[in-house]
Amino acid sequence: MSAPIHLSQEEAFARIRLLRSPNIGPISYFQLLRRFATASAAIEALPDLARRGGRPYSAAPVERIEREILAARAAGARYLFHDSPHYPELLGQLESAPPVLTFRGDLALASRPCVALVGARNASAVAVKLAREFAAALAEQGFVVVSGLARGIDGAVHQGALSAGKGGGGGGTIGVIASGIEIAYPPQHAGLQERIASEALLLAEQPPGTEPRASHFPSRNRIIAGLSLGTLVIEAAPRSGSLITARLAGEAGREVMAIPGSPLEPRSHGCNQLIRDGAVLVQSPAEVVELLEGFTGHPRSTVSEAHPHVLPLGDGPTENEWPADPADIAALLTTAPIGVDELIRQTGQPAGAVQTALLELEIAGLLVRHAGGRVSLAG
Repeated sequence: MSAPIHLSQEEAFARIRLLRSPNIGPISYFQLLRRFATASAAIEALPDLARRGGRPYSAAPVERIEREILAARAAGARYLFHDSPHYPELLGQLESAPPVLTFRGDLALASRPCVALVGARNASAVAVKLAREFAAALAEQGFVVVSGLARGIDGAVHQGALSAGKGGGGGGTIGVIASGIEIAYPPQHAGLQERIASEALLLAEQPPGTEPRASHFPSRNRIIAGLSLGTLVIEAAPRSGSLITARLAGEAGREVMAIPGSPLEPRSHGCNQLIRDGAVLVQSPAEVVELLEGFTGHPRSTVSEAHPHVLPLGDGPTENEWPADPADIAALLTTAPIGVDELIRQTGQPAGAVQTALLELEIAGLLVRHAGGRVSLAG
């Protein structure tokens, strides 16, 4: 991330507009800022970049951004930009860190030692009780407990952490939601969400007014994992969102922990599989504290996907380099993800030239980015 700067209102508006424009994700956003220095200049360049990628382009309408900012203000929320001195350091270490967040509450909580507790929506009564007790104990030990405000385990986690309070060196809780900052989901957690916003911290990556969609939850999960020194899965079925959060934590170099369960209980199979895959088995809050106190970035767990080496994003081709032809790069791609480093190797082009061609294809809506520095054609 670049060094913190003082943003003018014009540039802050342009950053929100850039991120809300079609086909702009966190990686392309950061590439554009590196290349053009300001969001205002990047927005002006978008039509030409998309044209090289093979499609016409229009940035997000100014009126839409004006309405969004008014909605955020009406909800009592504020914006947090990636290079703000208050942006959480651990979250900023992610390659796909959210460039812009909206928040309500005490932002200082996000810079304190955090631990994520996640699990099943249709959790058992025993697991809900365990989640509430673990969260309360960890908050009392000074950890800020992070979760996603879903039914089941998440709700119990937030309630347990809130019951411990923030006084006397206690922690607190952070709720990360997959909707706009003013939309409660699930609806039965509206009161809990408002309490978190008032007494702790509520974060949202989606613009105000956005209803939650299935595609938003993995994005939310990366924020939960990215804020935290480690992620504990309390109860989860195989292929659940909680396991996605755990694996994202592992890929970020954070600790991954799981509470084991009976092999006869399907809701425990995900945790048991995580332990088989390298998560640390824990049975008490004290064991979580032992793992995370003084965490130096070298987890005991080994839960991570094997990805190719991720190259730096780069600033694009130098003045002595011809940019790669996006059509030539697209001809090498399929809908199966491949590492950018492999594309550079096969084309023989400089890294900056290939990265620029990929950016042009992405802005044109022809390219999808995946974890681990991989890309594919859009389906």
